[in-house]
Amino acid sequence: MGKVRKAAVEGWFAWEGDAALIGTRCRSCSTFFFPRVTHFCKNPSCQGTDFEQIQLSNTGTLWSYTDNRYAPPMPYVAKDPFEPYALAAVELAREKMVVLGQVARGISIGDLAVGMPMDLVIETLFEDEQTEYLVWKWRPAARSGR
Repeated sequence: MGKVRKAAVEGWFAWEGDAALIGTRCRSCSTFFFPRVTHFCKNPSCQGTDFEQIQLSNTGTLWSYTDNRYAPPMPYVAKDPFEPYALAAVELAREKMVVLGQVARGISIGDLAVGMPMDLVIETLFEDEQTEYLVWKWRPAARSGR
């Protein structure tokens, strides 16, 4: 029997079917949030406390990027030995909010350019003997020509 697939952070994304981040939208002012909020709206001009859970866009535009050359400190998990990876800040298409995430395996900062279209994907963050822990990542969209 294969390994169990599990979200590295429960409730932040869906991976069965289309990959999607799970956020909330304030019913009072329509502001989007990721990760989800449940108690009060973070929009300073809103007093809302009622939210709907929604799937956020799985496409966006590369807003900024960098590479990570150092293993994160505990309690974060990194491969041993550590492998550098790129990070992307992507502005979601519909929500116009920026979400940070790792860049998909095999994509380096040389493959990225601010303004390019990006797609959300689900990949393994790390695994142990029984479980494969999944996380959202970003990759250049097929239509970007890169």
